[in-house]
Parts: sequence; C-alpha cells; structure tokens
Amino acid sequence: MAKPTTATFERLARLVAIDDADARPTRPVLEAFSGDEMTTIPIGTADDLNVAVQRARAAQTRWAALAPKERANVLVRFAALVFSHRDELMDMAQAETGKARAYAQEEVLDVALTARHYAKVGPKVLSAKRVKGMIPGATDVRVRYQPKGVVGIISPWNYPVTLAASDAVAALMAGNAVVIKPDSQTPYCALAVAELLYQAGLEPELFAVVPGPGSVVGQAIAETADYLMFTGSSQTGATLAEQAGRRLIGFSAELGGKNPMIVTEGADIDRAVEGAARACYSNSGQLCIAIERLYVEKPVADEFSRKFAAKVSSMKVAPAYDFGSDMGSLASAAQVDVIDEHVTDATSKGATVLAGGKRLDDLGPFFYAPTVLSGVNEHMTCFATETFGPLVSIYEVDSVDEAIKLANDTDYGLNASVFAGDSAQAREIGAQLRVGTVNINEGYAAAWGSTAAPMGGMGISGVGRRHGNEGILKYTEPQTIATQRVIGIDGIRGVPRKLFLKLVPTSMKALRFLPGR
Repeated sequence: MAKPTTATFERLARLVAIDDADARPTRPVLEAFSGDEMTTIPIGTADDLNVAVQRARAAQTRWAALAPKERANVLVRFAALVFSHRDELMDMAQAETGKARAYAQEEVLDVALTARHYAKVGPKVLSAKRVKGMIPGATDVRVRYQPKGVVGIISPWNYPVTLAASDAVAALMAGNAVVIKPDSQTPYCALAVAELLYQAGLEPELFAVVPGPGSVVGQAIAETADYLMFTGSSQTGATLAEQAGRRLIGFSAELGGKNPMIVTEGADIDRAVEGAARACYSNSGQLCIAIERLYVEKPVADEFSRKFAAKVSSMKVAPAYDFGSDMGSLASAAQVDVIDEHVTDATSKGATVLAGGKRLDDLGPFFYAPTVLSGVNEHMTCFATETFGPLVSIYEVDSVDEAIKLANDTDYGLNASVFAGDSAQAREIGAQLRVGTVNINEGYAAAWGSTAAPMGGMGISGVGRRHGNEGILKYTEPQTIATQRVIGIDGIRGVPRKLFLKLVPTSMKALRFLPGR
C-alpha cells in the first residue's frame, strides 16, 4: 500500500493509444496527497483520437460478431483480475485523487461487481425477443439489438477507476468498441483498467485510452463517436448534448447534484448522524451523489446538529495509503479554492461554522477540513450552487412537507437520502422527491451499488441511465424483423380480393376478443 512506482507508470504509459507517444509533449501528473509530480503523461491530439476511432471501428466488427456469451467471458475474467489486483488499483486511485483508502476500495470493488453483473445479465438482455405481430399467427416479429459502433467516453477525475470502467463494460458487453478520454489529472487509473481488460482477452483497439485536453481530444470524441457518454458538470454536459444532438447520435450523462437528506422527528438520530457523515464526506465530498443539504425536523434539529458536528470534528483526515483515515485530501488546488470561497462567502454573510471551515495545509496542499454550516440562506453561494467538496449545510424545518418542498426547490435532481421513523414513511417521502435515486437509511451506496437498478438524474443532473437493463440497452440500436406468413396485407392466396377486403373489418372486430389484444 503505497504510491505507485516509476516502473508501474512507465509500463502503463506504453498503453496510451498514441503511435509515437515517446516523442510527444507531456504534462505532469501530481500525487494529490503531496502536490508533487509523480510522473508525466503524453498529450494526445485530435488526430490521435481519430486514428483510435478508425482502429476501433475495425476491431468492433470482429467483437460484435462474437456471441454475447463470449463477450461476457472476457468481462468475467476482467472482474477477477480487478479483484486480484485491487491493492494496486487502490494505490493508483489514491495517488491520483487523494481519496481515503476506504473510498478507493469502494470504487475498485464497484468495477468488479458491475463487470460481473453485465457478464451475467448481458446475454439474456441482448437476446432477440419475440413480440406480438400485426396478425396473430401470421406475423412473426423479433426484436434484436445491434451495437451502436464506437462509444466515446469522457470520464472525470473524482472516481477515475469506476467511471473509466463501469460505463465501458456495459458498452463492450453490448458489442461496441470504446474510445475514452480520461481526465488529465487521473489518466493512469484509466490505463490501469485498460491493462486488465487486455489481460482478460480484449483487443487493445476495443478500449483505447487517448489522454489530452478536453477542448481537443474531448471535442474530437464528440465529433466522431457513434454514442457519447459523459460524467461531469451540468454546464459541460449541456454543451456536449447540443453537439450530440446536431450529429443525431445518442448521448447519456451523469451530471451535477445539490443532493438533499431529510431527517424526520421519528428517525434514529445516531444512525442518521453516522449515515450523514458518510453521505457528505465520502471521497472528500467530491461525489456527484454526495449530500450537501440536510433538512432536519425542528424537534430533533438541535440534537442532530450537535451530534453531527461532534462526529465531523472527530473525523481523522490524513494522507495515508491505508485504512487509517476517514477522509483524504481533495484532488487539486482548484477544488480547495472553491470550498474556501464558498465557506468564506457564507460566513461573511452570517452563516455559522459548526465544524471545520478551514484549510489543513499542514497535511498537504489540497487538504480541507470536513465542514458543517448552519444559518445558510439564499444569498450565499453554497445555498443553491453545487460545492463538490466536504461542505454541508443544516436547515431546520417545521414539517416533512416543508422538507420535501425545499429538497425539490432546485434545478438538480440526482440523489436524495431519507432517515425517518419507519421505512413506509421514508418510502412515501422518497416517492415525492424529484431525483433519480433515493436512499433510505443510507446516503448513496444502496442505490448506486444495486447494479440491477437504473441510476441517473432528473433536471440538469443528467440524461439517460447507467446500471440496470437501461445501462446496457442504451448502447444498442433496436432492430425489428417482421416475417409475414399465409395472410398478407393484400389478402389470402386463393381468396378473391373483394371478398378479402369485406372480411377485414369483421376480422379486426374479432381480434378485440383475442387474449392480449
């Protein structure tokens, strides 16, 4: 458990999909804990991306010709490799992002589970389906699923293992090739995923990693791929959706969130405090589905606030490649600056710091204390704007109805959490929230980890879904093949046309009484 070695970086760098990578300009890749340069990465161009796509198209034809079960076997081997190499993957995730090891483990295990899930359900989901035809018994209709072709993935820095692999395995299972542009802060996590996919038997051209600026390589993906998957900010997602729309290609995105948690009067407060700490500060709060707004009913608001502030103040923050810390660093200086600006703005306008509220420069350049605010109002930036860091605000409410109203008072709609007196009440609350996922007695992991269920956002929090059958079928084009037998639309052989046409209304009326019509 340590920072990856120079030999590891050199080995992985050879996997970038750039022909003359050794001769290219490079950019530094920093260790988040220290801010020091660990290694460099070649800078790709639009031409590199275009070459990768051309090669992917050729490989994709061979890959799509395989039976889904054969593709699934590759994913099974990949999942096993991820599990056996989990320590190295966690080291890389921690080095590039600064997250605590518990959350590095969370994302690595998520990749193995997601790959296993799609390997198991993929062949059945992708099998041709017989559906009702125009004329019962005479029209045989089958629906089959063809791959899109080359899926372009633009992955973010916050979960660079999960979000490089989880979308890719669904696309690959569906018979597509993948060309991915990882975030420039975290390219080696994507390359580590690539290495294990290749070891599992995947042709390298089917998962091509092209590092480089989003304005160059990302734009080239948007201009050439047959389908575009993006995880990142709502603003960038809207721009990419517009580009995909102009090309009439499919687009899916998980975007930002200003996610609420509701704690009712009847909730187990100690359990809610523990759940909120995890929900708010996982991955140092740099998680699209993390909680940033806590709505607590008035009779228990003081108790919750006191216990939650004490819990947060006691969290261990450290630069550790082991399981000894509760929270690591943020990923970059830019992230620290955003948190500091939001806290400074709020406190200058009257908000109260209940815990944290300061940089932790003695630990490293990208550390910030997990922070709790009260007294936040609509005049403060953090009230409605996504912070994407270890900052949460507590709001006292008079009723559950008020909590629901305030929780829904946002353009976002990604995730929510509910702690209530009983599950029935919590589900009733959850059903009224305009979000893609609701977690009861949990912050985010219950919904995210349930890979058989769809996950995504409403409003400006996203388009489409990952996970579930939706997460694989979005990478396909449904094709209908209809075979007409005996009776045609023109009539029945041997029956005069005029007689046939007179019989049509009677036949249509009779069809109303057939089962299922």
